[in-house]
Amino acid sequence: MARIVLENLTKNFGNVKAVDNVDLEIEDKEFVSLLGPSGCGKTTTLRMIAGLEAPTSGKIYFEGKAVNDVPPHRRNVAMVFQDYALYPHMNAFQNMAFSLTMRRIPENEIREQVTNTARLLRIEHLLERMPSELSGGEKQRVALGRALVRKPAVSLLDEPLSSIDAKLRDEMRSELIKIHERFPTTFVYVTHDQVEAMTLSNRIAVMQNGRVHQYDTPINLFHKPVNTFVAGFIGSPTMNLIEGRLSKDPETNKVTFEGPDFAVPISVAVGDKHLNRKSVLGIRPEGVLVSEEEVQGSFRTELYTAEVRGEFTILKFKIRDTILTSRIESGRGFKNNMYVTLAKGYLFDENAQLISTF
Repeated sequence: MARIVLENLTKNFGNVKAVDNVDLEIEDKEFVSLLGPSGCGKTTTLRMIAGLEAPTSGKIYFEGKAVNDVPPHRRNVAMVFQDYALYPHMNAFQNMAFSLTMRRIPENEIREQVTNTARLLRIEHLLERMPSELSGGEKQRVALGRALVRKPAVSLLDEPLSSIDAKLRDEMRSELIKIHERFPTTFVYVTHDQVEAMTLSNRIAVMQNGRVHQYDTPINLFHKPVNTFVAGFIGSPTMNLIEGRLSKDPETNKVTFEGPDFAVPISVAVGDKHLNRKSVLGIRPEGVLVSEEEVQGSFRTELYTAEVRGEFTILKFKIRDTILTSRIESGRGFKNNMYVTLAKGYLFDENAQLISTF
């Protein structure tokens, strides 16, 4: 059992605030990702959960008990590092058995636990090999096996797939899902890759500048981002974010978003406090609808670039100085001058917080 609660967790390095009042609740056996760009504080947060860094302030609870003063080896956590950190002079079996050997577990129990874990990870045929004889993916499995063989309450993974190639990374994402099913412990996973986080996680904490902007399910992060940072970070290609202002016709009460190079009607009610102030219009590429003929609410654009990516094509349109990205099915015709309609949009206020969707 390992329910983790972080309460006002803060970590300073001199004058730099690496983690800034983070509050998180991670349920027992949940798979949670800490997602954000480099330097956002996600690895420092993970290291504080592990006990490798002491918080400047705040509390860390495991099953309701504060563990701030509990050393790492007594927290019943296992950590998988980005660079695998395998002992080069030990074979795969010895690497996986190391923590059990140090705890003086009987040899027959060690062999049984290592063999069973290796079988679940499909690396039983690699146990006699040295790390230099293993591929990147095989090293990663051995590192995971070393962490899981001790049956930890919490498994902490720090960008474990970032050092392997794209094809193997896709395979390992699927394997990690199955591993979590086979070893149902609490997983906390650090990554800058939104695809990894969205694929693997029950919930994701999106971080920037040491703070958690939104802690939610993958589907809610995509469809209900709380601010422009989350909106722009989640989704590929990234959301179109256009600065402008909102105005309302006093006679019809219809709201219009006025961007730098175009204006579009908005089909939702907006409070007066948001009018005539800076705002941001967010449109996902899937919401930039393309047509060769003018339709209601559309406007003419100039094709800037086209990138064919297999099943879909990324089109970038230019409206004076504004670039709009659209995603369409490959095989659809397109030409230099086309009409676009903006649909499925988001409105953010002058503080980059979500006002509403339409």
